[in-house]
Amino acid sequence: MENLAIIAQAVQSPAGPASCAVFIPLPLDSIWREITALSWMHAVLAVSFGAVYLVYGWRIFKMLVVICSGLAGLLAGIEIGSQFPAMGNTLVELHNLEIWTGIIMACFMAIIAIPLMKWAVSILGSISGGIVAIGIWRVCNFPEEYALAGMVVGLVAGGMICFIVFRMAVMLFTSVGGSILVTAGILSLLNRYESIQNPPSENIKTMFYHTDWFLPAFLLASTLIGMIIQSRLSRGSQN
Repeated sequence: MENLAIIAQAVQSPAGPASCAVFIPLPLDSIWREITALSWMHAVLAVSFGAVYLVYGWRIFKMLVVICSGLAGLLAGIEIGSQFPAMGNTLVELHNLEIWTGIIMACFMAIIAIPLMKWAVSILGSISGGIVAIGIWRVCNFPEEYALAGMVVGLVAGGMICFIVFRMAVMLFTSVGGSILVTAGILSLLNRYESIQNPPSENIKTMFYHTDWFLPAFLLASTLIGMIIQSRLSRGSQN
């Protein structure tokens, strides 16, 4: 715990006092808005594709890495295109520029992910490790002021796993990705079910907002289930 405290103090602003710790607030409003925006069909599709992630992610991880890299490039390209000033009556309008920069960056990131597969898996594993670490931190109700230290440890551990046990890194990022889809789909369906009751209830929404361990525990449980299933199914297969 002392080491985590040292790491947390190291990532604080140099100008701030040692007691002013860094907090990592969850954007609950944004997450809940995205969950409730899903139609029932989209929620079912999210659960279905998330289940494929959880069970067979180790078989299709190369395709998943390329897709994730392409999506990251698409978002980065749109953001880059939005930074350019409007071009008036030129051939490329501002909204078209965002589309084209997004498409170009998506294609570029997807293509370079193929020869750099191990590094791409390392990055995805690092992100997944950070998500798992912050989830464990909140479920166990550890001191909030040191949450960033826990996330940094998860990021480093998740990235290093790729170079130690490559298959474990693959199972980690596919299980985390699948658990996110499954969790979003199930919560959306449960919220819709409650909304059609007579009278309507908001138990899921209340637990989502007011129970700190609810969302992290949901994600961690499905991630653990996915890793157990994948480790059993992948036993004896080629690397």
